[in-house]
Amino acid sequence: MTVTMSSPPSGDAVAVEEVPDPQVPERARRRTYTAKYKAAVLAEYEALDRDGKGALLRREGLYTSLISEWRKQAGHGALEALGKTKGRPPADPVERENARLKARIAKLEAELDTSRRVIEVQGKLSALLEQLATGGATDEGPAK
Repeated sequence: MTVTMSSPPSGDAVAVEEVPDPQVPERARRRTYTAKYKAAVLAEYEALDRDGKGALLRREGLYTSLISEWRKQAGHGALEALGKTKGRPPADPVERENARLKARIAKLEAELDTSRRVIEVQGKLSALLEQLATGGATDEGPAK
């Protein structure tokens, strides 16, 4: 915030004008609340009278709609569910090993299939070369 002071031509009084700071955050972020925080605020909110509830909401920067939603979540047991860690559960070591072995089997089967095709092509090529070698000598006869 910038304060601008100007002195009037008549004398003693000084006018002070406050100019708001134009800086804003680069990116707004949505607030997230942990299950523990929600449970604590709900417990405190329920224990207070009307004025105390308003003071709590102002102090924490919350709205009554959030409190209502948190009550619904608590009623459905969602606060406990929200307290669990996010993301994929850690994989069982046996399942991880099975997945690794299945991937290795698939790779080896692909290599085996490729090897079988190569052997088949080599067999056909060998038969063709043998046929050309034996058939070529009998068809042309002696050179004159």
